[in-house]
Amino acid sequence: MTVAPGTVVAGRSDARRNREIVLRTAMRVFAEEGLEVSLGRIAQRAGVGAGTVYRHFPSKEILVEAVLAEQVQGFVVAAGEWAARAAPGDALFGFLLEVIEKSAGRRHVCDALTADQSWPRALLAAAAQRFREALEHLLHDAKRAGAIRADVRVEDLAALAVGGSALRAAHRDRARGTQLVRVLLDGLRTPAVTEPSTFRDTRALQRHETGAGHCVECGARLRARTTGRPARYCGPTCRQRARRRRIGEDGGAGSGPAG
Repeated sequence: MTVAPGTVVAGRSDARRNREIVLRTAMRVFAEEGLEVSLGRIAQRAGVGAGTVYRHFPSKEILVEAVLAEQVQGFVVAAGEWAARAAPGDALFGFLLEVIEKSAGRRHVCDALTADQSWPRALLAAAAQRFREALEHLLHDAKRAGAIRADVRVEDLAALAVGGSALRAAHRDRARGTQLVRVLLDGLRTPAVTEPSTFRDTRALQRHETGAGHCVECGARLRARTTGRPARYCGPTCRQRARRRRIGEDGGAGSGPAG
């Protein structure tokens, strides 16, 4: 019997959509409840049958690997975004802050960033390699711009990201923990650079700081104003994006920790 092409595409589309639902749900559940949760629990939270989960991820180890690879790939995308919108030094340090903030308290993500040998599977290894290449690109550009010490290596930055995440997670005061991480990162700057650090802080601190000459939303350098209050955004797009983010944060303040 001949199957109509549209039917095949629809079937594959449904399978891809189900896999994405399971993967996104697993990311939230692992973050909220730890890696000990069962595949049955993830199926329940995803609103699909256990068979659907097992069809795409035959074991929990395979699902955990897929979740970690997805998170690491998210960092790879973020590295490209930082490189496109900020000066080399700001891009590198801003990216490291983002990685540290998002990895805080997630030991298995940190293991993946340093290519921990307990996760030798091909999917995660490939994502870790792409992360390393993205980090090497940012580091190379920062060195060419004279924004970071010449003796810093990419392995140093990967290890620092893991250590910074542990420091950030260990501090009871989130803002203070992030400030300590900034001090740690400032130690990598070229000794001859005497001006204050201008790389963008994490979003949690953007509500309390003006960005010191940079857009608090995208990190772009702002034009100096001779009159009026200092600008905080580079334009209406970033201003609207920040407003939508604040509304989302305020609206979810009472809903508990995000996944």
